[in-house]
Amino acid sequence: MKFEVNGKYYDIVIDKKDKVQNTYIRVKKDLTIYVSTSRFTSNHAISKLIDENYEKIVKMIEMQQKKKENNEGFYYLGEKYDIVYVEYCDISFGDHKVFLNKNLDIDGWYKKQAKKLFKEHFDDCYQKFSKKIPYPSLKIRKMTSRWGVCNVRLKAITLNLELIKRDTKYLDYVIIHELSHLIHPDHSREFWLLVEENMPEYKKYRKEMKEF
Repeated sequence: MKFEVNGKYYDIVIDKKDKVQNTYIRVKKDLTIYVSTSRFTSNHAISKLIDENYEKIVKMIEMQQKKKENNEGFYYLGEKYDIVYVEYCDISFGDHKVFLNKNLDIDGWYKKQAKKLFKEHFDDCYQKFSKKIPYPSLKIRKMTSRWGVCNVRLKAITLNLELIKRDTKYLDYVIIHELSHLIHPDHSREFWLLVEENMPEYKKYRKEMKEF
């Protein structure tokens, strides 16, 4: 089965399972459309559902394409740099260019920069936070599906290393988001009001981050 958009075709993978009752449509990074459904759902019903959700699927494809564009190349603190591979240094920045040694551990370099920068922003957000909370421990690691994690029981916050590639306003939003979980562990109305109290523009940042 194929999905056509302006003369371009995308693969549709149908995954029928015994324990699935509802039908879910999602577009993966490789732009393959995955349909998860019950094993009793007919192919005709699936085709009808895809037709009925044509515009939504197109938007999902466009979002994945946007994410791919926003992650290709070298990003640092919100700026994109063209890569020029060199042997005379590990890394050096020029006018919209980064001079990079092929042997450089990029993630290691990112983490070194993040340790100092994230700590500075973390402490600043903590000092300005509107509620009194215990000072949490800070961890940094690369994550694929979340920008931050708060372990309320351990009073520990983990930030995604990928934030080092983005403008620091998004880093601050994630920090505020996770600090707020120390007051409200869920995503209740009270939680979002607390986030807004500390970062009035959080909705704008949250929306923009969906494109990364």
